[in-house]
Amino acid sequence: MHDPNVDDWKEVVRNEMDSTALSNVTWELTELPYSCKPVGCKWVFKRKLRPNGTIDKYKARLMAKSYTQKQGNNFFNTYSHVARMTTIQVLLPWLPHMVFSFTKWM
Repeated sequence: MHDPNVDDWKEVVRNEMDSTALSNVTWELTELPYSCKPVGCKWVFKRKLRPNGTIDKYKARLMAKSYTQKQGNNFFNTYSHVARMTTIQVLLPWLPHMVFSFTKWM
């Protein structure tokens, strides 16, 4: 890394590894089946900025390269999307109108 804040990035990576691998017990080492290839991963780094442009904090996430996965081979579960509360608050007032127009067609 050629960033002057390399020590901050290293600390963030250490914290991410500690929080996911050790305290949350999200990883489990197993033997890879003979016919399978391991799914790769990559680090994603971001700087969170304050409104005045100064650095608020550093963030690092270890992401799986999910585009190499095959259903039934590399994974068996699917996960649902998560909606933000503001999205729900916007859609709730439209719900009675949507239900009324749907029942009108039946």
